[in-house]
Amino acid sequence: MQQLTGVLRAYPWGSRTLIPQLRGLPAPSDRPEAELWFGAHPAGPSTIDGRPLTEIIAEDPAAALGPRVREQFGDRLPFLLKLLAAAEPLSLQAHPSADQAREGFARENDQGIALNASNRNYKDSSHKPELIVALSEFHAMIGFRPLELTRELFAALSCPELDRYLTILDPFNESDSLRGLFTTWISIPAQARQELIDAVVTAASTNLQRGDWISNVLVNVLELQERYPGDIGVLGALLLNHVRMYPGEGIYLDAGQLHAYVRGLGVEIMANSDNVLRGGLTSKYVDVPELVRVLEFSSLSDLGVYRDEGVYLTPAPEFQLTCREVSQDSPWTIDHDGPAIAMCTAGTVELGGMTLNPGDAVWIPASDPAATAGGAGGQLFLATA
Repeated sequence: MQQLTGVLRAYPWGSRTLIPQLRGLPAPSDRPEAELWFGAHPAGPSTIDGRPLTEIIAEDPAAALGPRVREQFGDRLPFLLKLLAAAEPLSLQAHPSADQAREGFARENDQGIALNASNRNYKDSSHKPELIVALSEFHAMIGFRPLELTRELFAALSCPELDRYLTILDPFNESDSLRGLFTTWISIPAQARQELIDAVVTAASTNLQRGDWISNVLVNVLELQERYPGDIGVLGALLLNHVRMYPGEGIYLDAGQLHAYVRGLGVEIMANSDNVLRGGLTSKYVDVPELVRVLEFSSLSDLGVYRDEGVYLTPAPEFQLTCREVSQDSPWTIDHDGPAIAMCTAGTVELGGMTLNPGDAVWIPASDPAATAGGAGGQLFLATA
């Protein structure tokens, strides 16, 4: 067991306060601190005493990963653990399925698109299921809202420019309705889109005092318009669930689910992939046809992740995330049959002879024996396969 040095990502949407404050560092920071990576992603592997974790695993994959993980995933760490801190919305995006990722990666290779090219969609051949667990109040747009609620939203806005699209929304054919409306909106000319957004914004501004879920959606729409005026993501927000999570709550995202994190601090775990199809709310490459190709046009209503004795239950084979409050009186014996990464997010935790403060993480190879976390008391997340 050894301490990991994470890789800090300074994306423009990142917060200058959330990660520094968690780590007890001066805030605001000089630049946005969006993500802190703990893992062995080729684009940003964590290090141990200056050595990349990818290199350490490659030297002895049997000891690092163990037979079960190697049999299923080969000689690579299958998950990536992150701290994520958003001060502004992330891009409107979705991730491909495993089959779509393999096909897309091979196709772009055949087209001769360099892996580091700005117009590259598929950076690897893997899918990217992910789980986000809130450490602060966390806002996000997650999945298409049930159609009956979207019709209720349209009625509340009473916007003639919006109402003309109601004919697309067939309550008896939800999937085709969502596909039809979303693809219509992303393909209308820029001028027509701007006029529609202007009308929606005007209508939204008069409906902010309702005090219900519709008010929350409209506040989000106005904030997006201010940050990304005229962007398709402003219209997309009319169709998505607006979610407010509180510390400890988690949401799982599978392939094809349209989403955008809006603001807040959380722990994120995902398959070790970087495949993202973007549709708006970003200055990065946007490929709307490819995004539509991978999207699942079905609504989501049950968004929360069930937690059983600290374990967040998801169908993803690449990762499992567990969170426990530990102390001298309430220790946690970490018994593992594969690789693990443990990260402290509050208080202090004693583990493997090391004192972990918030934002500290350790690498636990498969060959290590069980270890007990305790100490003065703190919160510990454990990522395993």
